[in-house]
Amino acid sequence: MRYAAIDIGSNAVRLLIADIVEINEEISFKKNTLVRVPLRLGDDAFLDKRISDRKVKDLMKSMSAFKNLMEVYKVQDYMACATSAMREAENGQEVVDLIASEAGIQLDIVTGKREANIIYSSHIEKYLDSRRTYLYIDVGGGSTEVSVFSNGVLIDSNSFNIGTIRMLDNQDTEETWRELKNWIKENTKNYKTIFGIGTGGNINKIFKISGEKLGTPLTFTKLKAMYDYLNSFSLKDRINVLGLKEDRADVIIPASEIFLTLMRWAGIKQMYVPKVGLVDGIVHLLIEKNYPKVVSITEFKENLN
Repeated sequence: MRYAAIDIGSNAVRLLIADIVEINEEISFKKNTLVRVPLRLGDDAFLDKRISDRKVKDLMKSMSAFKNLMEVYKVQDYMACATSAMREAENGQEVVDLIASEAGIQLDIVTGKREANIIYSSHIEKYLDSRRTYLYIDVGGGSTEVSVFSNGVLIDSNSFNIGTIRMLDNQDTEETWRELKNWIKENTKNYKTIFGIGTGGNINKIFKISGEKLGTPLTFTKLKAMYDYLNSFSLKDRINVLGLKEDRADVIIPASEIFLTLMRWAGIKQMYVPKVGLVDGIVHLLIEKNYPKVVSITEFKENLN
């Protein structure tokens, strides 16, 4: 049994194909194939409020390729979600209709709140200390999703138009930053000690570069040192000297700034960095849909950093 998750993000589009195994009413899944295409739809959406014809064509080609891969891998069910860039593009629904008719993929443009809930559906907190309070931070190209949960219970989640592409394009606003700060302060004020959970490609890359041992959290001090280290290189040298991909070398700086800012506002000193994101949450939802009586779902033991 295989399921597929498609994430149409502001920086890249992703396809995750996962193998599903059921044993005694317990489900586990393993990542089989992950494909990432750096289309950077956010540059169009945040600046021009629409997806350009050129990028629509590239997106169509990517979706057709994803459709073919799903057929080759004999995927039984899938879910495709578009996030911040498509939310803001005036022609977003036109693109969705075109993808449905030309590529045969049904795509949903999800709200920011829905995006946060899908990410939270990965339930990574079950593999951490349930007695603790966590701030779950997922930084994308167009938005940042945050969730607070304590003693294994979700307290609240939200989405804000603060993202790496949006910052590079100077499309983030002081008002939105204030709203995010107020939300963080309001939802963390009753907890003495809060741990962070950071997800997204940028924090995964930072953790890898940091050299921290798998399973250990990334401290605020270490993250600040990594930010200073990365920022000491020019964009060109981040690509040529550090070996970062071109579409990662620029966004990794604003991503670091977002994580550091939120950790400081919430008083977080340590942040766990599991290799999960929206596509993992989508797979989890597909399992819950197709296995409504399942006792438990496990997928992260081998994926936790």
